[in-house]
Amino acid sequence: MTQETLTETGATQTPRPEVPVNWARPFFIIWIGQALSLVGSQVGGFALVWWLTQETGGSATTLALMTFIAMLPGVVLGPFVGALVDRWNRRRVMLAADSIIALFSAGLVVLAWLDVLQVWHVYVIMFVRALGGTFHYAAMQASTSLMVPSSQLARVGGMNQTLRGVLDIVTPPLGAMLLAWLPLYTIMGMDVVTAAFAVVPLFFIHIPQPERKAAEVAPSVEIKPSPVVELWRDVVGGFKYVWHWQGLFIILLMATVLNMMANPAFSLLPIMVKNHFAGDALQLGWLNSAWGAGMIAGGLALSVWGGFRRKIDTSCVGLLGMGLGTLIVGVTPGHLFWMAWGGMVLAGFFNPIVNAPFMAVLQSAVAPELQGRVFATVGTMAGAASLLGMALAGPVADRFGVSAWFVAAGVACLAMGSAMRFIPSVMRLEEEAQRREASRVS
Repeated sequence: MTQETLTETGATQTPRPEVPVNWARPFFIIWIGQALSLVGSQVGGFALVWWLTQETGGSATTLALMTFIAMLPGVVLGPFVGALVDRWNRRRVMLAADSIIALFSAGLVVLAWLDVLQVWHVYVIMFVRALGGTFHYAAMQASTSLMVPSSQLARVGGMNQTLRGVLDIVTPPLGAMLLAWLPLYTIMGMDVVTAAFAVVPLFFIHIPQPERKAAEVAPSVEIKPSPVVELWRDVVGGFKYVWHWQGLFIILLMATVLNMMANPAFSLLPIMVKNHFAGDALQLGWLNSAWGAGMIAGGLALSVWGGFRRKIDTSCVGLLGMGLGTLIVGVTPGHLFWMAWGGMVLAGFFNPIVNAPFMAVLQSAVAPELQGRVFATVGTMAGAASLLGMALAGPVADRFGVSAWFVAAGVACLAMGSAMRFIPSVMRLEEEAQRREASRVS
């Protein structure tokens, strides 16, 4: 019996390393550092958006271009980033990514302090921050499955979703308050300082690295492919891995549709508040807070509960709940604003119930040495779907109103949550993952 099996990706798969009994301390030291760094990053991002808004006189084109630039690395370069993450040491990838982001942010601090900061400088820095974030996300998600026991991945995912909800509520008013007191360069300097909380622990804490050996080749083959060719083979291998695993491919396809429908709906929320509810910034703030509060509650509930035994069952329930909440927002009459507020709380509550178990499924199902590519593929599909959805949602909303898009998104969630129960390859995904894991160690 061998200890390794050759895959279609051209790399050998090795057994998943055992997670140490004392896994919590090193993981949460890194997690807390990343959380503190995220506070600085999101406050800094808010300050940059407001600076651009003031500098360009509130140009929607400028802000849309910034959003496009922020999404571009994940959409276009994601698969290549994932392949590199699987090749390189993941701890070093996170160290380099976080350090480069901090370095460019420090450059922005200097430009702002010298009062020579221009719009194009911000675009360049936003691109670098987004590219570094793409590397960091793929490396961190791929490392989590090697640092956290499979039984705890859903709870950790719930904590991540809770953190996201807290940041969505706290950082905008915190950023606005700091902008009223401090200049831009001081706020961005805080971003650089908080980055140290993410970088420093990585120097001292070991992050497991899956062994990756070169594929066996025939003795007659003596010419080694160029690094570019090998990288391309890895990228193609990542897509093949997803394509040939039917249950995994269907789930990723559903996630893509979900991003295409849901993200544009919530992006158009300001227009819905103004035109449908005849509201203003206060009503928009109430709806955003409802979503954030729901996410916090849902993330905390999942962190305590942990979900059903089969993680995919938890995601199915989450899809149904999120779809119901989104549908309620869409069908709410203009004079019943608080009904939409309740729908937002409901949708926000079930958002972590969808996402965290789904991420846990990927982390436990995908071979460790392939996770960088798979997570990057997820990011690419989600980003491309969001851009496509925005292109479609604008004309639809102009023709039928934003409410129609919310209704469509809610129906899509309900349909997918119901359909998943009747797709055997999806419902047996975790059993298939265990079978594949057993075949690697046998």
